[in-house]
Amino acid sequence: MQTTPAQLRLVLSAFVAMLVLSALDQTILSTALPAIVQELHGQDRLSWVFSAYLMASTVAIPLYGRLADLHGAKPWLLVATGLFLAGSLSCGLAGSMTQLVAARAVQGAGGGGLMTLTMLGVAALVPVQRRSALQGLLGASYGLAVMFGPLVGGVLVQHLSWHWAFFINLPVALVALPAIALAMPATPPRPRQGVDLLGVVLLGAALVMLLLATRRGGGGADAGLWGLGPMLAMGALLSVAFLVAQRRARHPMLPLSLFARPAFSAAALISASTGAALFSAVVFLPTYFQTALGLTPTSSAWHLLPLMAGVTLAAIGSGRLLRAHGPLRRTALAACGLMLLGLVSLVAALRWAPGQAVVLSACVLPLGLGLGLLFPIVTAVAQRSAPPQHLGVATSTPIMLRTLGGALGVSALGAWVADQMSTGLVAIPAQAGRPGVFADALASALQPVYGAVAGVCLLAAAAAWRLPLRVDMATHAA
Repeated sequence: MQTTPAQLRLVLSAFVAMLVLSALDQTILSTALPAIVQELHGQDRLSWVFSAYLMASTVAIPLYGRLADLHGAKPWLLVATGLFLAGSLSCGLAGSMTQLVAARAVQGAGGGGLMTLTMLGVAALVPVQRRSALQGLLGASYGLAVMFGPLVGGVLVQHLSWHWAFFINLPVALVALPAIALAMPATPPRPRQGVDLLGVVLLGAALVMLLLATRRGGGGADAGLWGLGPMLAMGALLSVAFLVAQRRARHPMLPLSLFARPAFSAAALISASTGAALFSAVVFLPTYFQTALGLTPTSSAWHLLPLMAGVTLAAIGSGRLLRAHGPLRRTALAACGLMLLGLVSLVAALRWAPGQAVVLSACVLPLGLGLGLLFPIVTAVAQRSAPPQHLGVATSTPIMLRTLGGALGVSALGAWVADQMSTGLVAIPAQAGRPGVFADALASALQPVYGAVAGVCLLAAAAAWRLPLRVDMATHAA
């Protein structure tokens, strides 16, 4: 069925709306959780509200990519939207923390599909010449939603209730669902192939174990027998088992041959790096603004405005550059340089101007510009360096790695921050009551954290050297 311009605009609007919602739900609870804990009395399961969504979405992303390769994006986009809608409604109606955690898992199973399948939907609906610009718009929308999540959550909790952090999804999803069902054309039938169920189970178990390791490995009540070491070892063993299974599978869920292509493996590494950089800024800076500088949640969110603006403007510009067959490798290297500049500036500001929120806010502008430039590049390279029959997997893998890089990176770095804080405060017991000592300790703890993320950006820059010189070289492989 030929898509009319009006239908195309309707479907693309639905794509943007659902991608925004799925990204928003990764961070919207950062300012809503105190109210949730106060009402549902589940402090001991606080981290699971985040973990359930992240684990479900991370495991679902590659599965949706594989299913889309087999059956097309439309039916699974409808399934993902339905799951996200049901999960959002269940979260809003939850009467206990256990119910909320279970509902967040359902919501994450849908949200992971939305992140992947919207990108695939663009690839199916528009020609290659227009694809990069539209994917740049989706990348900008994703970045904006992640940034604005804490602000939206704070406003909803302050003026309505925490339930509306989930209910806000319902009207948008209810409009997008029929729009996708009626206006998006179905994919022609493809030869039937099996689904690698063993691969799904092994990958899911490995990712869950690694995510649990970062949640439990920071010490405290969850450490002990199933602390960091045993969980990391189990995660590593399951990862090896997954790789072995993929080599032997007739129809692997994640074809390892994709990583033999230098451009694809480079895009995958860059994507994981952007996840760590993005979420380290979104999670730790608002915490510093609020706990160390005494800003309100709304005010701290507004201090991330340069980061938001940088992501949005650069993603749109990057999409246009790709459409014009611009210099891909040089653009990616420049983006890594901007990210590095932003992170080094943050380290310097936390050392020499820790109380200046405006200075810290200005430091994240180059970080946002670098992230925005890389979002469309990663998607375009991954899609065009893979054979057509693996388009879904090629699209979903960098998204999965970005989510995983953010989840694992923030969890591990968060444990490091806590350890640095405790060491710093214990080292200065005589000053423990002095005003500002906590702020000084947190600023000191964040400096090596952002230095480590800067090192990750150096790895991304090294990977960028393996990208094609120009976008027209990254065509679909035969």
